[in-house]
Amino acid sequence: MPLTLSLIRLAALLLALGCLAGTLWEGLDNRGIALAFGVLVVIGEFARWTGADVREAAPLGAAGGLAYALLGADAGVATHDGVFQVVAVVGAASLLGNVPHIAAGRRPTLDHLARRVLTVGFAAICFQPLSSRGVLEQWGGPAYALLLVALLVLTALCDAVLAAAQAHSRAGWPFGPRLRDELRGLLGIGSAVCATGAVMALAVAVVGLWALPVFCLPLLLTQLSLRRYAAVRATYRQTIASLARATEIAGYTPAGHARRVATLSQAVGRDLGLSGAELTVLEYAALMHDIGQLSLVDPVPAGATAVLPAVEQRRIALLGGAVVRQTGVAGVAGAVAVVVERQADPYREQPVAARIVRVVNAYEEKARDSGPGGPLTALEELRLATAGDYAPEVVEALARVLSRDCLTLRAAG
Repeated sequence: MPLTLSLIRLAALLLALGCLAGTLWEGLDNRGIALAFGVLVVIGEFARWTGADVREAAPLGAAGGLAYALLGADAGVATHDGVFQVVAVVGAASLLGNVPHIAAGRRPTLDHLARRVLTVGFAAICFQPLSSRGVLEQWGGPAYALLLVALLVLTALCDAVLAAAQAHSRAGWPFGPRLRDELRGLLGIGSAVCATGAVMALAVAVVGLWALPVFCLPLLLTQLSLRRYAAVRATYRQTIASLARATEIAGYTPAGHARRVATLSQAVGRDLGLSGAELTVLEYAALMHDIGQLSLVDPVPAGATAVLPAVEQRRIALLGGAVVRQTGVAGVAGAVAVVVERQADPYREQPVAARIVRVVNAYEEKARDSGPGGPLTALEELRLATAGDYAPEVVEALARVLSRDCLTLRAAG
């Protein structure tokens, strides 16, 4: 297991155990409040979204945990639950809600739990000592709300750093671009979670625990909308994958070629720091990069377009772009079509995604049937052609991906 991932999990485990021991030693205060927030977190984690790669898989559980960490009163009566109790309750509730996911063998669950414990612990450590000492009693109205918002922003930044570090350690993605994607994600579901957490804490402080079900409803509707959006995207992706297989079924390209190019292109794109939206466009374009071959009367041997004259390559690329524009690819058909159309242009005139598709496609074609030494030979040929045909930075990124992930042509498929 990578060192960073192990350290994050160890830190979360030590924090959870330490807070549990402290809670058992001091006793559980305000049991009704602890039970209410614990049930809320359990429900949120039980309904955790596992069907897609999203910024926050359990927004209700996250908002409930943050609200409890920032809770200073219940219907005007000070609570003083403390850091130990907040972390212990949220940690135990998160674990209980994730039991079905752990039983199903979903490996990212442990990383999800570690992030939950550490982020809630961070928020509780920042807020609860001030609340317990009465420091915040003189903060009223807007000042108190602004304090909660500031603490939530810091907590969200902490969570983004943890998520980026986990992705970097687990999948080898560059830390900087991944952190940038996580920060972008804060503007979407992340801001909704933070806002709901702050509002729930403020509402419970004024009207009591009855505020919890009221303020949970908007977040539940948001999660439902995101599920539907992801389902639509998954349907579009299946459509694109089916279209990509048309060239294989018709005998124009080898089986699995489009999938291998798409997988390796995404890895190269991550290495070059492409955002999540750019990686989506890159994946779709890589899957459909050969769709223009369906217009050929005589198939290219083994579908190897990299050896064709430049004029023929561009003609096939333009035909492929025209096909893509008719698909309406999940609202990004225009961007995908541009990549497909320009994959055969001189690399200095290409967008980054088109450069990646061209390099990876050429690598796959050259290394496909060349024997054990094929990948190294293909990579060397690409390096020798960087003066005019292939972007040097993309070729070097491909080399780094192959070296770092120990990928071969078949492993990428």
